[in-house]
Amino acid sequence: MTEARSAEPRYAIYFAPPPASPLWRFGSRVIGYDAETGEEPEPPPFRHFDAETWREITADPRRYGFHGTLKAPFRLAPGRDEAGLRAACARFAADRARFACAGVAVAGIGRFLALKTVQPCGALDRLAAGAVSAFDDFRAPMSPGERERRLRSPLTARQQESLERWGYPYVFDDFRFHMTLTGPLDEAPRELAAAELREFFAATHADGPLIVEAIALYRQEGTPGARFRLIERFALGT
Repeated sequence: MTEARSAEPRYAIYFAPPPASPLWRFGSRVIGYDAETGEEPEPPPFRHFDAETWREITADPRRYGFHGTLKAPFRLAPGRDEAGLRAACARFAADRARFACAGVAVAGIGRFLALKTVQPCGALDRLAAGAVSAFDDFRAPMSPGERERRLRSPLTARQQESLERWGYPYVFDDFRFHMTLTGPLDEAPRELAAAELREFFAATHADGPLIVEAIALYRQEGTPGARFRLIERFALGT
C-alpha cells in the first residue's frame, strides 16, 4: 500500500446500540472507549484483572470501538466521497424496518471473547447481507498488503472467494454476528475473563432483547494508531 493510500480514512458500516442503552454503556466500558464521544470510561471493577492488564487485553477492540460489523472497514473508491456515503447510508436505513433479536450473551470466538446472539436472527443476517452488497461500490480494492494480511488466517475456498469479491471473507453464509470485547487470550485468562464479563453483563442490565433500530457509520482517520469514531447514526424505517 502506498503512503498516500494508507493516509486516507477508512469507513465501516456497523450496528451500534443506542448511546443511552445499557448495552452501549456495557460495551464502551468494557473496551475502555466510547466511540461516539471519544471518552475513555473507567474499566469495570474486575476481581482478577487490574486496570492496566485489562487495557492490554482490550487494546484491539478499543481501536475499532464497540460494534457489530455489517460492512467491514474499507477505503473509499476513486470518485466516491463521505457525503455520498452518508447519503447512501440514509437511503439504505430508510428502506429497512426496525426489528429485535432475542438477545446477546458473552461467548468465545476462537481465542477472543465477544457478545453473540443467543438465537439465530434472520433479520440481522439479512441486514448484514444487504449492507455488504449495497455499499460495495464505495469500497476501494484491497491493496496487496491488505490481501496478504487477510490470507494469513485459515480460510475456506468460499471465504477466499468472498475476500476477493467483497473485500472481507466472513459474509453471507459465513457471517456470524458478534460484538468483540477482548483481544486473543490463552485458555486460563479467557475463562476468568468470561466469568467476570458475564457477571458484569448481568449487573448492568444489558441482557434484554437486542433492538436494532439504526445503522452507524464509523470513520478511522488515516494516521498511525487512529481509532474508529462513530460519526453518524441512521435510523431504520424513516
